[in-house]
Amino acid sequence: MTASPQARSHGSAGTRLPRPARRRQLLGAAQEVFVAQGYHAAAMDEIAERAGVSKPVLYQHFPGKLELYLALLDESVDELVGIVQGALSSTTDNKQRVPATFKAFFDFVSSSGEAFRLVFESDLSNEPAVRERLDRTMSACAEMISQFIREDAGLAGDEAHLLGMALVGMAQVSARYWLSTDRAIPKDAAEQLLARLAWRGISGWPRTA
Repeated sequence: MTASPQARSHGSAGTRLPRPARRRQLLGAAQEVFVAQGYHAAAMDEIAERAGVSKPVLYQHFPGKLELYLALLDESVDELVGIVQGALSSTTDNKQRVPATFKAFFDFVSSSGEAFRLVFESDLSNEPAVRERLDRTMSACAEMISQFIREDAGLAGDEAHLLGMALVGMAQVSARYWLSTDRAIPKDAAEQLLARLAWRGISGWPRTA
């Protein structure tokens, strides 16, 4: 029997791949299914078929759907944290860190594969293991930002973290909204518009010596 186009595109069930390559293949197929259908509607049968492997092969790598979803979510949240960290490290000028931060979130939501939907629009957010990862990710991004707010404005830790969380929320909500408008405003213009708004607020605090 001839393999389906999907199976051929991902590699046939009989193809022997090194374990890391097979895992990467399975995660790629899972991302397509989870993004398109959400966790609850996604089926392991469909993920295996999308990857062009048998279900036993899929279960050799991931004992269940939740474990597969969490592995994919771990990759997605690590990517977001890495992008934000890179943005904040790209300059020593706090004024420039603001647009860099918005650019990081806009880059994340506009990247291929739509992994951002697993982080910002998960239909499994009430699952404790998922909720813990999502909360930890947003807190990590906020803490990276709040470090510079503390240093620049001399605010207390809790105050700076709250402002950092506000910027994170503003960045992710506005980036998702921008995407939902079919990018009606050019990406660079949208990032700069929001950065101006955020900087006008943050720069209102007197700078520390």
